Amino acid sequence: MLFAIKTYSFRKEERLKSRKLIETLFREGKAFSVFPYRVVYLPVKELPVNKFPVQVGFSVSSRRFPNATDRNRIKRLSREAWRLRKQELYDHLHAESRRMAVFLIYTDKKIQDFTTLQDKISVILGKLINI
Repeated sequence: MLFAIKTYSFRKEERLKSRKLIETLFREGKAFSVFPYRVVYLPVKELPVNKFPVQVGFSVSSRRFPNATDRNRIKRLSREAWRLRKQELYDHLHAESRRMAVFLIYTDKKIQDFTTLQDKISVILGKLINI
């Protein structure tokens, strides 16, 4: 019997860093909003070869948060919420042999608490699964 191993990590291979892929994502991708995030996603035929079906990036506006410490805190909280909740989406994409690139843009004007961000990430993952 095969058991799925839950990994609560967020490795380098899961991060969206390819400039070419990011440009394609914003040019051809689709988007939806779940306050306080704007989500841009793109089903991808070829991600760099790795075992992770999703590459994700996070962004916070320097216009809304001029202090780098605030931007870094929001990104850190967002990455942590993603890390803890991503497994359901990963299992769904593995079952269908699909890959996806996702970019989360924080749009609120104040820093939300971690539990709120976790709930919103869960809603986002549910929408990505339905798509």
